[in-house]
Amino acid sequence: MQQFFEIIPVVLFFLAYYVKGYSIDVLGHTFETGNIYTATGVLMAATAVHLLITFLATKKLEKRLVLLAIVIFVTGGLTLVLHNNKFIMWKPTLFNWALAIAFIVAPYFMAKKTLMEKMLGGQLELPANIWHKLNRLWIANFIIVGGLNLIVAYSFSESFWVSYKLYSSIGFTLIITIITGILIAPHLKNLDNK
Repeated sequence: MQQFFEIIPVVLFFLAYYVKGYSIDVLGHTFETGNIYTATGVLMAATAVHLLITFLATKKLEKRLVLLAIVIFVTGGLTLVLHNNKFIMWKPTLFNWALAIAFIVAPYFMAKKTLMEKMLGGQLELPANIWHKLNRLWIANFIIVGGLNLIVAYSFSESFWVSYKLYSSIGFTLIITIITGILIAPHLKNLDNK
């Protein structure tokens, strides 16, 4: 569910990019909607608000959410300071590939447990081979999503990439969630029979 709330800043980024003709005043500076730089600023501000609301509601922040915010603030900051859209375009790739690396190395530091097992092991009881299959699935997802982002960023227009960013965020999240559910579902029935 948290991943769906994380899409809200992406939706606001999309709207700030595509809705033209509005201006946003921040600290004496006026920003016009309808460009990548204002959209990047909106993404950064929405991410900061999301972090604050999450912390106030839960009194903690997931490492993944903190990593996402850091990548957004760094790539967004570079985009705004250097006035170069390629930095924000790299954000999805850097974040997804960082997660892939985390999922790859975690079992070596957590007594062969996967990150999925660490995150969901208290709620689900699955055989070790299913945890490892889920881990490989999510690693493949992160690598593919990161790679596709670069292909779109460098092969298509900026506006196409902005649309792709929104729709792929929603689409890939739904697809990986459904596949994960399909892998887990047979084992949930086994738990009910115990």
